[in-house]
Amino acid sequence: MENKKPNFLALVPFILFIGSYLAIGTTLVVNGDSMGFYGFKAPIAVIIGIIAAFLMIKGKMDDKFNAFIKGCGDENIIIMCIIYILAGAFSTVSKQMGGVDATVNLGLSVIPPGLITVGIFVIACFISISTGTSVGTIAALGPIAVGFAEKTTISMPLIIATLIGGAMFGDNLSVISDTTIAATRTQGVEMRDKFRANLAMAIPAMIVTVVLLVVFGRPDVVPAKEVYEFDFIKVIPYIFVLVGSIAGLNVFVVLVLGTMLSGAIGLFNGAFNLLEYSNFVYDGFAGMFEIFLLSMLTGGLAGIVSFGGGIEWILTKIKGFIKGRKSAEVGIAVITSLTDMATANNTVAIIIDGPIVRNIVEEYKVDPRRSASLLDSFGAIMQGFIPYGAQVLTAVQFTEGQVSPFQVMPLLWYQFALAFFVILSIFIPFADGFIKKNPWDFAKWAPKSK
Repeated sequence: MENKKPNFLALVPFILFIGSYLAIGTTLVVNGDSMGFYGFKAPIAVIIGIIAAFLMIKGKMDDKFNAFIKGCGDENIIIMCIIYILAGAFSTVSKQMGGVDATVNLGLSVIPPGLITVGIFVIACFISISTGTSVGTIAALGPIAVGFAEKTTISMPLIIATLIGGAMFGDNLSVISDTTIAATRTQGVEMRDKFRANLAMAIPAMIVTVVLLVVFGRPDVVPAKEVYEFDFIKVIPYIFVLVGSIAGLNVFVVLVLGTMLSGAIGLFNGAFNLLEYSNFVYDGFAGMFEIFLLSMLTGGLAGIVSFGGGIEWILTKIKGFIKGRKSAEVGIAVITSLTDMATANNTVAIIIDGPIVRNIVEEYKVDPRRSASLLDSFGAIMQGFIPYGAQVLTAVQFTEGQVSPFQVMPLLWYQFALAFFVILSIFIPFADGFIKKNPWDFAKWAPKSK
């Protein structure tokens, strides 16, 4: 498609999409719904933007409709959507066969009583990277973390902040996280490459957090060691998916085999029968419907906005302060952080920003593996920090009013450490060594001109 002249008017539908989502979510919160940003469904907000785009952007209706359909049916959008539903099936089946409970109990069984906060953090890291869901990790570990705080002298805000940090570790790194899927597909890179790039920043942040917890998070009163029962075989599917993805196996094959492995374990242990297994697979598909629809519709909206010159307008303005690779990466960080603050959803933010970031990547020759890493990292940093995000709100709800989100925010040590190392990596590219083993060929990666 030929380049369009920069046109701010074409960007207004995108602004309406984000603005309506933000305005309605804020209104619901003000009216007493703490989870208000999740009460209004994002796909409806996208439809508002799409309708506005068809009405406001100049051009023949057929041309605009074709741009919309091409955006919806973009190869990376379709691949992303299929990965979503397969990841949903794996997560649902694995949870139903007892995988999450087994993983939690495995971790709890090896925690030294004097290192409870470190143990909660490490277990949350493992569960989130295995299951791909930060909110699910918080839901699984929240009651246990609160129970530990009540039995000891550990600060309740600290243990809640520790739980959130561990959950965001895996949200950023997991190969089946919807944020990872969105970041890699919008940038056209392999998951293992984005994983390696992120690992160089996440591991130092994790180490710093563990050291701080060892120094400042020890309880004065050490509880008695408890015995937790677990079946290690139920943890194996998570290990298989993690290792298989990092090793470079096709993500579709990994997720299908992982779902079959979890199903076989569940059938063998009597957790469900064959019919129930098939229904859990479908439930996993259905559970990803909202993000599936959001991705497809946002791709369509981006297609119309690009057709009208909106993306070109953004890039023209961005070029005013971007002078090279470093400032381009700073721009990616700022765009992602601001969009997440506006939407309170890092997956939505990455889906929105993906096409814009991809254009920045092409213009300034930023490694797309690096841009995918920055998208996912800053989405995780901001999402795990904002007091109205699902992660913080879900975690503090387990305290039954004892802790507010604002008490937790200063203690989110992992988010602060990750932000430090990601920003440092922009100016001192120490993370590049993790991806140079597979040199990036821009000419090969860049989309062919149409």
